[in-house]
Amino acid sequence: MIWTAPEVTRPEGALLAPEAELLRGLLDWHRSTLLHKCAGLTGEQLATAPVPGSNLSLLGLIRHLSKVERIWFRRSFLGEDVPILYSTPERPDADFDDLDPAQAETDYARLLEEQELARKATAGVPLDTTFANTKLGTVSLRLVFNHMIGEYARHNGHADMIRQGVDGVTGA
Repeated sequence: MIWTAPEVTRPEGALLAPEAELLRGLLDWHRSTLLHKCAGLTGEQLATAPVPGSNLSLLGLIRHLSKVERIWFRRSFLGEDVPILYSTPERPDADFDDLDPAQAETDYARLLEEQELARKATAGVPLDTTFANTKLGTVSLRLVFNHMIGEYARHNGHADMIRQGVDGVTGA
């Protein structure tokens, strides 16, 4: 049987809530939007880079965002000594370049796992909580949430174009 990305229900989210709830809800909405763009596609389709001259694919975005979730929430915020996923200093685009459609289900599951670990790590933690980031110095959890919302929003725009190029599907 060929694996296909599952259907995803995006959360509604509160429109009027304290800032922490709004940011967490918006990030979860963007997380689920990326997965929504992948729904129903096979590993081969997810690995397709339909824009000439670009290495962007939905599977590459899944892998990239797994890496980014891990870097910001586990490595930076929690200070865990876990390896960076997929890329190396010598191959910074490996998350986009070294795709294996047969591993799409595993890569998809890894993104879900990194998202859940990030949720657990930040549950109930005030947005003003600060921590040391090796590149930026002292940053707040608020900055991380805003950065991640922007990261997903940018890549969800890419996902719109990629999905349309793969199978013609458009829409929210």
